[in-house]
Amino acid sequence: MIYIMDQPVLNSVFPLNLTLKRLMNIQKSALNIALSAALAITALGMGTVGAAHAAAPMVKTSAPGYYRMMLGDFEVTALSDGTVDLPVDKILTNTTPAKVNKALAKVYQTAPLETSDNGYLINTGSKLILIDTGAAKLFGPTLGNLVANLKAAGYQPEQVDEVYITHMHPDHVGGLMDGDKLAFPNATIRADKHDADFWLNQANMDKAPADSKGFFQGAMASLNPYVKANRFSPFDANTDLVPGIKAVASRGHTAGHTSYVVESKGQKLVLVGDLIHVAAVQFDDPSVTIAFDSESKAAAAQRKATFADAAKNGYIIGATHIAFPGMGRLRANGKGYTWVPLNYSVIR
Repeated sequence: MIYIMDQPVLNSVFPLNLTLKRLMNIQKSALNIALSAALAITALGMGTVGAAHAAAPMVKTSAPGYYRMMLGDFEVTALSDGTVDLPVDKILTNTTPAKVNKALAKVYQTAPLETSDNGYLINTGSKLILIDTGAAKLFGPTLGNLVANLKAAGYQPEQVDEVYITHMHPDHVGGLMDGDKLAFPNATIRADKHDADFWLNQANMDKAPADSKGFFQGAMASLNPYVKANRFSPFDANTDLVPGIKAVASRGHTAGHTSYVVESKGQKLVLVGDLIHVAAVQFDDPSVTIAFDSESKAAAAQRKATFADAAKNGYIIGATHIAFPGMGRLRANGKGYTWVPLNYSVIR
């Protein structure tokens, strides 16, 4: 029996079992409401957090294409012009497609091979020198980024004092022009006269095979405006260009193909241009050539000599078509060589 003010209240008015049942039902209902509300709030919160994470779109752009290092007192900046897919199993010569594909497979690559096109900017402290300019629009839509990457690296094209060309194929000289304007308006262009005499000669283009005429047209369109502006100064074979940089003849790929030797405080970098195109193949077997070679036997001999010297003396080489930034050292390995890329470092 329930008492109120010490007076009994009849069970017939408030039966105890009924009162307890009502209280329990009320509590149960309240608990269900509270639990439902809590779950709803939790679900709402989780949905908001999940949506925030899922909402970020993919950027789908590459990082700026430059890599900087110090060589003694010189600042060296590798610049990417982009990449191009090359059917290397079809254009490499003195080998077979099966051998090429087997060599590519060893390093998890396939043909067509995405191939870098690199240039190199050397700041000597007194001169700003660009070695090769990329293709601009002469070699397809995936190239033509060198000037943009030069700017991303902190320089302007107008600051370049001299441009050194390894050879006059379009993927090396196309970047000399920005539409109908000089891309490097204050620069003097230097290249071996044997390349100039061959590629800038209208008679040579007229008698060239149809599939080769584009090489001549690209060279003429890129170099002739500088010739007319008196900003082209050819050299003949081995030549000291500025203190710390010299041209060294490495003919074979073209008639005037040139490597550039950069030295400062006992450190040495040799920029070899197109002495190599496919690292996975030609380091193991330097005798492998490419259809773009003007004189394949001479190109192979020059490659072997350069690789042997680089491995013996341990200096850095930089190559236009080795995966960006294309710089490293060579170690002799049987009849071939092992490529040792530079360790990533920051300027301190």
